[in-house]
Amino acid sequence: MAALSPRLRKRLDAAVEKLAARPVTSDGGICRIAVDDETFVELHAPGGTVTAEDAIRCGCLLAPACVHRAAAAALAPIADDTPALAPSDAPDQPSPPSPDEADATAPPAEPTEARTAPPPTSEPTSSAPPTSEPTSSAPPTSAPTTLPFTSSAPTTLPLTGSAPTTPPQAAAAEALWQAAVLVLDAGVDGAGAVLQAGLLRAAHTARLVALPRPAAAAIRTVNGLRAARAAEPGHRTAELADALAELLATAYGLRRPGTPDGHAALRGTARRAYAPGGSLRLYGLFTEPVLTSTGHAGVVTWTADAAGRLYTVPDVAPGGPARARNAGDRAVRMGDTALTHRDLARAGLVVSGATVSADGRLGAGRSVRAAAAAGADWTEEPLAALWSVPVAHQVARALAAGAAKATRATGEDLLFLDATLTGVAREAGGDCLLAECDGLTVRLTAADDHPELAHRENLALLATAPGTRVRAIARLVPAGHPRAALLAVRLPTGRHDLGLDRLQRQDVPPASPLPEPAPGPVGPTPSAPLHILRRRTEQVVVAGRRALTHAAPARPHTTARHTTAPHTATPDTALLRRAGLSTAAELLDAMRRSAAERGRDGFGRLVSADTDAFARAWLATARYLDEASTALCREAWRT
Repeated sequence: MAALSPRLRKRLDAAVEKLAARPVTSDGGICRIAVDDETFVELHAPGGTVTAEDAIRCGCLLAPACVHRAAAAALAPIADDTPALAPSDAPDQPSPPSPDEADATAPPAEPTEARTAPPPTSEPTSSAPPTSEPTSSAPPTSAPTTLPFTSSAPTTLPLTGSAPTTPPQAAAAEALWQAAVLVLDAGVDGAGAVLQAGLLRAAHTARLVALPRPAAAAIRTVNGLRAARAAEPGHRTAELADALAELLATAYGLRRPGTPDGHAALRGTARRAYAPGGSLRLYGLFTEPVLTSTGHAGVVTWTADAAGRLYTVPDVAPGGPARARNAGDRAVRMGDTALTHRDLARAGLVVSGATVSADGRLGAGRSVRAAAAAGADWTEEPLAALWSVPVAHQVARALAAGAAKATRATGEDLLFLDATLTGVAREAGGDCLLAECDGLTVRLTAADDHPELAHRENLALLATAPGTRVRAIARLVPAGHPRAALLAVRLPTGRHDLGLDRLQRQDVPPASPLPEPAPGPVGPTPSAPLHILRRRTEQVVVAGRRALTHAAPARPHTTARHTTAPHTATPDTALLRRAGLSTAAELLDAMRRSAAERGRDGFGRLVSADTDAFARAWLATARYLDEASTALCREAWRT
């Protein structure tokens, strides 16, 4: 991409869109895209990934400095690196990545060639950033054509621990910050192939110097941008905003002085170490489908031992919704057991020679032996003990784990609820179930809205049975009211995994008279209007800095004789102040001012906007939203 002329760079996004509609064939590790009847772009990927820049070849007259090669590289999905193996795992039986690990980066490696999969065939240290620092808003002068990178060579760079951040790591964090600032300034609408390539290049550099956490956030951001620009049905602006906030937060924190332990947390851990787990007696809980932003799909089956510790058995690999829908019928890759993931969710497993990561993920090496065993119902021990923990304690545990960025893999964000369905609530994003649980009205939402998964359809069927008593497993959704994503339920007809099993009418009992409401409050007080602030931050992600320039509050300005008074507050800030959220109002005002402010040079001409200051204002707002949402969630669940 560095070889492209400025004229061709301007045409790159259109070239990507055009190339995406052209015929694609694959034969013998070569992916061939027809530019026209006589010209082809070839991606040589013998191992399934492009590993060198010259592996992308074009037959046009302008090659190799043509737009077609760059468009093919930008169009190809980002290849994921090989997951870490558990002790004694065979090379031909790697342990599949967990839902989070599918978004993570590989261990840092010595410099290698780039990898790109060919196209398919038909957290800052404080909430208020400091004063402005100079930055450049010019796009990167060069960018790699393919990412990410991987190598089997051992690395000498620190992977974990509290070692101080090295100068190369600080420089990589600075590059990530600058690339992310440009993306935020442009928004989804303006973050085309050139800006994405700049961010991928910075992510590659971060991987090489052992910054897995910000590098993974950068990859998630690029995948989110691609999904948004392609209008993919599974795209969520909130998820892209979270990924961008994570990227900016970690990069910003690593750019500034801090404690070794603080910087170690910001750098993250590249590998999840496995340790011998001995012999385990596990009981199946449920299976959930997985669809990640990195192009991975599959299932994760959750199990528990007699003490209530959760273990996961994942089967996640490159693929799409069809793999997530069908992977439940695949055999569990562990020992000689013939159980499928659907079977394991209702049965048991005896494992000897187990290898277990710190987050409970089970390894699948040659030394592991496993055999099917009897399971337990959710109403029987030892599984029934999971529902004996007070809901308030479960929510407090989930929020604490969320602050430590350790929720999805460990299962700390899972809630085990006994509830009575009471009706349905209409929301902009889709209907949700209402249920009474421990004197609270809880909103149970679909865990995934993808149309090829069963969540939304099952939720609609359950809504026709008010008064039904259910035992459920859900995932906490932090909000200003009790809210959780429903994953599995136990009905009179049995247990059902709501992402995989499609409920039938006979599975759902007829509507029953609703019980008398419990005394005392049955829900939270009206939530604070934080949605105003969240909507503005997400608008910036979509449209960039210009989304706020038309509504920036004016500052007092001084002339030679007097200072004029500022304009009145915007309706948004006025509403926030009336709700007692003065800090939120000030952050929104600051974000709008930084979006609109432009200085002048010595000749009185307008200069470029300070995109760095705007990014810090946006990041401070995003971090405030996180903290405020957590506080409101605690209050709503009465923890």
